[in-house]
Amino acid sequence: MDIEQKQEELIDHFVKQASSLTGSALSSVVADATSHPSLFAFSEILALPNLLQLEGTENAVYLDVLRLFAHGTWSDYKSNAGRLPQLVPDQALKLRQLTVLTLAETNKILPYDQLMQELDVANVRELEDFLINECMYAGIVRGKLDQLRKCFEVQFAAGRDPRPEQLGSMIQTLSNWLVTSDNLLISIQEKMSWADKMTELNKQHKKEIEDKVEDVKRAYSMKKFHPVSRPTVTSGGMRRSTPNLVE
Repeated sequence: MDIEQKQEELIDHFVKQASSLTGSALSSVVADATSHPSLFAFSEILALPNLLQLEGTENAVYLDVLRLFAHGTWSDYKSNAGRLPQLVPDQALKLRQLTVLTLAETNKILPYDQLMQELDVANVRELEDFLINECMYAGIVRGKLDQLRKCFEVQFAAGRDPRPEQLGSMIQTLSNWLVTSDNLLISIQEKMSWADKMTELNKQHKKEIEDKVEDVKRAYSMKKFHPVSRPTVTSGGMRRSTPNLVE
């Protein structure tokens, strides 16, 4: 089963589970979703009305945790650790994985120094083990570890949930792409129309040439077999015409 299909099934599972709960009862769903080793998208769960209703209540912390995993990084957690629940090991691992995805969104060459700082990793060996075992083997990134240059070259990274402030830019990008696609389609249609016209003109030109060739053949054939009179002189000095076939 590919990672996209697995994601869809897990999202559907947690959405159904969370839809029937309210208040503090949602804490277990949030904890399970953010700890699951194969789930890396949370926007569908975050959009549930009963979860959004936690805003401003004593249970709002569960909403904050879900937002952290949907859009945040390990550095964001450290900056807000005082008002968030302590993460269990599986959650900490997941947030570090998500942090790599966030870094890979904007830069395909990730220096080891930057990764170690963002992930709170002590040394290169620990960082490379994490990238190989927890990221590449998990299928969320593909890339090359460059020990000489001390960087991770990203070839592929799974996408994260879009942040609210990114939506306007995404909509504009898609709109621009749509306009470009429409213009390209018009250009292709114009070129196809031109090609059809040229094909028709070529057919007409070919027909005209073939007709002219047939006319020449027909004229030559008639000239070849039509008798032509040639004057001759008789014994009495009189001229008379004798037919001759043109060869």
